Amino acid sequence: MIHHLQKNNYHVLIEGSVAQSIKIKGIAIHSLTEIGELADLAIVVGGDGYMLGAARVLACYDIGVIGVNRGNLGFLTDLSPDTVISQLDAILAGKSYDEQRFLIEAEVYRHGKLKSSNSAVNEAALHAGKVANMIEFEVYIDGTFMFSQRSDGLIVSTPTGSTAYSMSAGGPILTPNLNALSLVPMFPHTLTSRPIVVDGDSEIKLILANENYENLQVSCDGHVILSVMPGDEITIKKSEHTLRLIHPMDHDYFNVLRNKLSWGNKLY
Repeated sequence: MIHHLQKNNYHVLIEGSVAQSIKIKGIAIHSLTEIGELADLAIVVGGDGYMLGAARVLACYDIGVIGVNRGNLGFLTDLSPDTVISQLDAILAGKSYDEQRFLIEAEVYRHGKLKSSNSAVNEAALHAGKVANMIEFEVYIDGTFMFSQRSDGLIVSTPTGSTAYSMSAGGPILTPNLNALSLVPMFPHTLTSRPIVVDGDSEIKLILANENYENLQVSCDGHVILSVMPGDEITIKKSEHTLRLIHPMDHDYFNVLRNKLSWGNKLY
């Protein structure tokens, strides 16, 4: 792919760790942030995990992002390795369309002071540091008390993340164009607790009970871990940054769901 782009007179920048792996001489090596600042298009080769890591950085810049799927599911990586050259040529010729995906920001406050924060493309999940360890917390939406809960935690998911961890926990699938967030309880100690979808512009606040164990965490996309203490407040809201995904013209979200989730095809 790199040789093909260079042959067609495109200026290729490559991220440092990738450059060490493939060892191509005479190519410009840059950090991911520098690529975001300098490039017009970022091509992420790997699975959704690689795409998520790159997306949290690249969303801060005005750059289109497209993925080549080398993983398992590949909800965010459209291009197939078998046909990547022809698909990429079509995209570079303008035969593509953009889609904006919003991110969320998770912030941890202790005694009114911001202790840590990070962004997430898929979800921010509150959970205990140990498996099957129940915690207690309250949930507020835009300052209004929603519910208190004793459970293994709570997943706050974007539409992009609705086919990831949230779906595994029984959450709803949200189409990417929705301005919405889903709140999915993790093994709640009640039979009446169900996932709920709220407006995407809502501010979600989680207040940890003082009686909790100390080893608590907020996980952003399963990659970045924020430490949480009993009594802390966690604020989750839409980020000011969006991820600009580039899709081939024949991209069909529902076709992706059918293929990845083994849904039934048309009968007639």
